[in-house]
Amino acid sequence: MTDLIFQKDMNIFEKIFSCITFLFDIIYRILLTYAKVVLLVIIVIVSAQVFSRKFIGSSIRWSEEVALLLMVWLAFIAMAIGVEKKLHIAIEMFVKPLPKPVQKIIEKINDTATMLFGIILVIYGKELVAHTMSSTLPATQWPAGIAYLMMPIGGVFITYFSFLSLFNLEKYRHIEIEEGKAETSLEA
Repeated sequence: MTDLIFQKDMNIFEKIFSCITFLFDIIYRILLTYAKVVLLVIIVIVSAQVFSRKFIGSSIRWSEEVALLLMVWLAFIAMAIGVEKKLHIAIEMFVKPLPKPVQKIIEKINDTATMLFGIILVIYGKELVAHTMSSTLPATQWPAGIAYLMMPIGGVFITYFSFLSLFNLEKYRHIEIEEGKAETSLEA
């Protein structure tokens, strides 16, 4: 297990940081799996709604509300995935002709802006969830705050991935967890 978390010749700071990234990478792996399940559930709910309306003649009262809630959740998870994979919007046409040092500076500015966006999502997302928990969604009667629950969680991971990129700390990530190789490493 320690071979999975630590690399040889790490100092105490690197070991602490490696433990932190290990924890984040495990949670991120769970979020990736969760995103796949959410997408499947959205497809099932919407398909059931279409089938019910078309062939049975009545609709499922809660289906649109739950599908919309899950899509909002999926959107915030997808933003974090986009930041991690560097799939967020970038206009390379203007940056590529510039000298390499200028490209690096622009990349760091981009990472900083993305990290600030993640921090804003965490702060205001937490407030939004807190303020909307007292009201309820009309069809399910669930607290309205759960619709925005993934906003601060997505913000945490956007901040995390931007921080790693900003300070070139990706080497401490545990990619083998995300690729499913950790299960085989733990079994061996």
